[in-house]
Amino acid sequence: MDYLQNARETLAIEEQALAKLSQNLDRTFDAVVNLVLGCEGRVAVSGVGKSGLIGKKIVASLASTGTPSFFLHPTEAFHGDLGMLKPIDVVILISYSGESDEVNKLIPSLKNFGNKIVALTSNPNSTLGKHADFILDISVEREACPNNLAPTTSALVTLALGDALTVALIHARNFKPIDFAKFHPGGSLGRRLLCRVKDQMQTRLPVVTETTGFTDCLTVMNEGRMGVALVMEQQTLKGIITDGDIRRALTANGAQTLHKSAGDLMTRNPKTIHQNEFLSAAESFMKEKKIHSLVVVNDENQVVGLVEFSS
Repeated sequence: MDYLQNARETLAIEEQALAKLSQNLDRTFDAVVNLVLGCEGRVAVSGVGKSGLIGKKIVASLASTGTPSFFLHPTEAFHGDLGMLKPIDVVILISYSGESDEVNKLIPSLKNFGNKIVALTSNPNSTLGKHADFILDISVEREACPNNLAPTTSALVTLALGDALTVALIHARNFKPIDFAKFHPGGSLGRRLLCRVKDQMQTRLPVVTETTGFTDCLTVMNEGRMGVALVMEQQTLKGIITDGDIRRALTANGAQTLHKSAGDLMTRNPKTIHQNEFLSAAESFMKEKKIHSLVVVNDENQVVGLVEFSS
């Protein structure tokens, strides 16, 4: 059994299905995007089995990118969860065949409530298709499963269509990284995009003067554990000494570097950033300038800290 060949055949089938999905999309997709944009409530997504699992992923993507959404389990809906719905909500029902009993049993209630229904199905003539206000085609030529039974290709196509809807809404809402971070405050992205430089800067500064000798500069740099030393004179920033400055001095001067002072080694007019800038701005600036530390200043342009970038 050539498992590698199996894998390649599976991916080839799914690749072709995604290409077909792209080709089959029509202006109904635009109408669905506009429907969601105009929705004054939330987007409810429902499905069973693999469709339900994909539906939960679609909900997670929508909710984290500015479209209030929730998953409505079709079985639980008949035991009280229909109370989660309001007439202003848009409902997306997922059923490949369009004949899933659990999903279709929701239709009379949704019609009675006045909810708009978007069907993700392969059969526009199915029960679901006939009762939906909008239909998005998720048909595939075959499943990647060798028995053409297990939802594989169809599940991927449904997921991809959910991603396409999510991304279209991101563009439509002009949803920015800072907006994304608001819904992900616990992750590294949220930390970078919501934190200010002053929240992450080191305030115990490795300071030397212009006359500090080479060996003492190394000692201060090592104690500071950031690989830099700030050259200060009467609270005025004169320059910065980095690991790179040390290496360049050794390359240029060899053993004579031992007799150099901080004033000889430092880089004058070092880059600075205001303490109230977002950490993401500091990291982007450091990446652009190819430096790993930034001097932090306050409104009076006084040095108040150091911030480090870890790539």
